[in-house]
Amino acid sequence: MPAVPYRRLLQARSVYSSPLGPLHLGATAEGLAGAWFEPQKYFSVDELDGVPVAPEHPVLKQAALALDRYFAGKELQNPPLTFVEGSPFQQRVWHALVGIPQGHTSTYGALANALGCPGGARAIGMAVSRNPVSLFVPCHRVVGAGQQLTGYAGGLDRKIALLELEHALVPEPEQDLFPQ
Repeated sequence: MPAVPYRRLLQARSVYSSPLGPLHLGATAEGLAGAWFEPQKYFSVDELDGVPVAPEHPVLKQAALALDRYFAGKELQNPPLTFVEGSPFQQRVWHALVGIPQGHTSTYGALANALGCPGGARAIGMAVSRNPVSLFVPCHRVVGAGQQLTGYAGGLDRKIALLELEHALVPEPEQDLFPQ
């Protein structure tokens, strides 16, 4: 039996008007399951057809308030998050991303090492690119070796703007954000 597309598991959706363009939010009863910029690689607004527009949903309201604070320069406070898609490996990567503090970056290689996959930077990069909860699961904080700014499913211009907002573009010495 084929798997049910995860977006059909969403209870409610809304659109947050961010300074970087529309950000589509999707929630289940358990938490925020999606946050996608428009446009964003691996996402089409059409995929949300049939999901009720309900900005008053408690998780979506909490997410919108968190985004208001974030874009005002405050620390992003996550609503409850739930991953209703992704392989176990992808979900491990996404959980690790949440551990990258605001104002800091990590590399694909450092994440690979932290997750016990030395030499797995490319696999980490593929998992990062499929992150369904942009901003809240901060894939924009992952950079290439030597702090090189690499791709972002929401667009490299957005990645740069988010890192500038977080004051994370100042070169910093490589540090272990994921101690064993």
